Formats: sequence, structure tokens, C-alpha cells
Amino acid sequence: MDRNEKSRLIEALKRGTVTVTFEKINDGGMRVMPCTLNQVVLEAHGFSSIISNINPESTHIAAFALDKEAWRSFVCDTVVGWEVLG
Repeated sequence: MDRNEKSRLIEALKRGTVTVTFEKINDGGMRVMPCTLNQVVLEAHGFSSIISNINPESTHIAAFALDKEAWRSFVCDTVVGWEVLG
């Protein structure tokens, strides 16, 4: 995933919910994770603020996993696709 795609993904996460599909580093399995960095959604889950400046040069992205109701991260190079949800 190049810097431009990471930037687009980060902005999409801030706007709403995104499904990110990536290879898990611990067992090689695939994970489909509905996640977000949207402030309204995070506040609804009890988080008052987020880090607003996520560096697109980073090798990892942390996001709130809606299916687990917990913070999770993924390695950008293991992402096989992502899709903005309605």
C-alpha cells in the first residue's frame, strides 16, 4: 500500500466505517475488519478524542474495530483491500 492509498484509507476511516481486509501476521489467516476513526462513532463507544494526525508514512494503522468493540491495528503491507461502508 503506497502513501497515497494509506492517506485515502485514513481519511475514509475518519469519515465513517471502512471494511479492511488484511492478512493476520500471527497466523496468516485473513481478517475482514469493519473499523472506524470517526469521532461521532468513537464518542458513542466512550472515547472522547482520537489522534487526528495519523502519519501516512507509518507501517501500521490503529482503528476502532466495530465487531470487537476494541482498538486493533494492522500492518499496511498486509492489506489486500478496503471498502467504505454506506
